[in-house]
Amino acid sequence: MPLSNMAVRDIETVIHPYTNLARHREVGPLILNEGRGIYLYDDKGKRYLEGMAGLWCTALGYGNVEIAEAGAEALRKVSFTHAFGGKSHDGVIELSEKLKEIAPCPASKILFGTSGSEGNDMQMKLTWYMNNARGKPEKKKIISRVRAYHGVTIASASLTGLPWVHTDFDLPIKNVVHTSCPHFYRFGKDGETEEHFASRMAQDLEDLILREGPETCAAFIAEPVMGAGGVIMPPKGYFEKIQPILEKYDIRFIADEVICGFGRTGNWFGTTTMGMKPHSITMAKAITTAYFPMSAITIEEDLYQAMLDESRKLGTFGHGYTYTAHPVGCAIALKTIEIYQRDKIMEHAAKMSPLFQMRLNKLADHPMVGEARGVGLIGAIELVADKATKRSFDPKKMAGATMVNKLQDLGLIVRNIQDSVAFCPPLVITTDEIHEMFDMVEKGLDEMEAWASKENARAA
Repeated sequence: MPLSNMAVRDIETVIHPYTNLARHREVGPLILNEGRGIYLYDDKGKRYLEGMAGLWCTALGYGNVEIAEAGAEALRKVSFTHAFGGKSHDGVIELSEKLKEIAPCPASKILFGTSGSEGNDMQMKLTWYMNNARGKPEKKKIISRVRAYHGVTIASASLTGLPWVHTDFDLPIKNVVHTSCPHFYRFGKDGETEEHFASRMAQDLEDLILREGPETCAAFIAEPVMGAGGVIMPPKGYFEKIQPILEKYDIRFIADEVICGFGRTGNWFGTTTMGMKPHSITMAKAITTAYFPMSAITIEEDLYQAMLDESRKLGTFGHGYTYTAHPVGCAIALKTIEIYQRDKIMEHAAKMSPLFQMRLNKLADHPMVGEARGVGLIGAIELVADKATKRSFDPKKMAGATMVNKLQDLGLIVRNIQDSVAFCPPLVITTDEIHEMFDMVEKGLDEMEAWASKENARAA
């Protein structure tokens, strides 16, 4: 089928993130021009259930008029003001108070950015700043995890533990190291229990710290659920075993709540769900239900005191963005959080979670699926060539991408991470819509079974 005029114009003008740019020239874009509730509509009028909440972010779905009006009112009132030189506005003060109130860790202050990447970049930068203020200039290494995802700026992409984010970008930069990926299904040993696996992961972390030198290790960053690495769940007891090691070696614990924050796991924050006790968290995405680019990090008292010391010494705090604490973003975030609380969105997500997880876990019975995993309203299935041995498909077969394309044809938008297929619908999804989504997934898996036979895709 020939590409439309609009598709050709896209190909000739737009660079698409996380897209095979060569293949894109052949197949063109999916042009989505309208959204209502949990559904999107393309330029031909076809309806799609948005099973990924955009990019893990549109928690309240599409077309929320209240939020649109809050943003419009802010544009009329103070279309822009910055936070440099001590300038402020009502919105940032109220939003900072609200975030301190709901944060799952002690928060002295809040610092804003415009993306999760920026937020984690700030975490890294301020960890270094704090240790310089503490007289520990050698304590600079940030520990992340293989298959973690923390962003794509030079610093945050270095924290990300995925090869396609590093290869030929000359990343990671120095002072970033990665410990083992805690995916029990893939990396557990024969006869090893999940808890024993968690102990081994904790030991791997301590061994890394000792190899690098505890005096050089400054922070450890972790997602409650490793989202863009494949929706990887922490093994039983993992964070309980990790935290004493971090305390032992005076290592700052940062929780990346960019995906899990604001209800995704059935609590306000994934930190609570997973029993984590971080010093600071990074927030973005659902803070504005993705209607405005905004991120925030909590600043613990020790870090704030170090920032005060440096400000006295240097005469200023030399960090910030033009759009830090943008008044429109603050207004949208405040309205979003108001709706979360007023409409009991966290409670709704928790109520929908058992059905979501039941339908998700049922997929593990399918011949194409090696593992189904998830919590709350987030999950994934991992496609395998051989269930008994857990053998993956040949990467050249592109099983995950093939599955996602089949689901898109059926009217469901989801995302593959290699051969894992992720699900993360808007939190406002209903019982009927959950069934609609997973009915399409089951049909897609049956089509994949036929594909595997036709293409001899299971051949070793």
